[in-house]
Amino acid sequence: MKKFYKIGFLAILAVILFPIQLHAQQSRMLELGTVVIDAGHGGKDPGAISGSVKEKDITLSVAKRLGALINEKYPNVKIIYTRSGDTFVELKKRAEIANKNNADLFISIHVNSAKNRSANGSETFVMGSEKSSSNFEVCQLENSVITLEEDYSSNYSGFDPSNPESYIIFSLLQNSHLEQSLMFAQLVQNNAAKGPIAYGRGVKQANFLVLWMCTMPAVLVELGFISNKNDFQILSNKKHQQKMAENIFNAFCKYKKNYDKEYILPASESVESKEPACVKEDRFGIQIFVSSKSLPKGSSKFKGYDCNFIKTSKGLYKYYIGGFSSKEEAAKKLPAVRKSFPDAFIIEL
Repeated sequence: MKKFYKIGFLAILAVILFPIQLHAQQSRMLELGTVVIDAGHGGKDPGAISGSVKEKDITLSVAKRLGALINEKYPNVKIIYTRSGDTFVELKKRAEIANKNNADLFISIHVNSAKNRSANGSETFVMGSEKSSSNFEVCQLENSVITLEEDYSSNYSGFDPSNPESYIIFSLLQNSHLEQSLMFAQLVQNNAAKGPIAYGRGVKQANFLVLWMCTMPAVLVELGFISNKNDFQILSNKKHQQKMAENIFNAFCKYKKNYDKEYILPASESVESKEPACVKEDRFGIQIFVSSKSLPKGSSKFKGYDCNFIKTSKGLYKYYIGGFSSKEEAAKKLPAVRKSFPDAFIIEL
């Protein structure tokens, strides 16, 4: 009799626990786990200079302060600095650090400078074709650091930062993470408006080498103009540097909250999805890249996949494969898609 009760109790316990175990096997949290903070310039490359104040010192101070804030609130987030001291790090190496560590976000911190002393304010860049001559000038200035590297012509396939024709390669850009980069960049600008440099020059797209080589959402933050009298007084002040770090940190918190989501795993990786390639009424898709231009049906850029797109409010085209009725269906297809598009990810339609 005791044996019967024991077996019955174990059976009931198994029924209670089974759904919990099954759920644990079928889902997990997708969390922002690694961020790379890039302090611009360093070592033999001082960056912009005003008197005895150097850009490389300001960027390192803000970078470390930002990292400390993230570490305090999110101790499980891995923070990687491209440099933690006054050292020279090649642009290519900065991106490689982020790529090799499978970073979820890349934040490059810089200080601006201009011949026009009245130019002031903060601005945040994402990778994309430059829309104005001023954006192009900033690109040339930041990209010119490669000339300090040994054999830079070979390392960057003959790219010449001073030659406009070299920038043609960026016209072939397919940025899978443009939407996420724009989202974080806008959050940075929104928080920067709280001061100490309250004037914002907006979110812009430009052809920065360091962003181009990153395989994750990436932004380049220009804190202000060291060439402007008022901005200079703020940039060179430690208290204000802390505030600027806090602004970027607050943007990071909001971005992470949006990023962290429950991800449903497929019940069986071996079962192939029977859903058609693109079904408009379905709820999920696999985004392969974002483009600023509309592409024709059957474009070679789709690599044989039948794709649809979503046009965003900013005029961007999000191309995706799908749809699927559930995340499970999309997750079954994702490994195959990533063979052609390594940065592909699941989206809700």
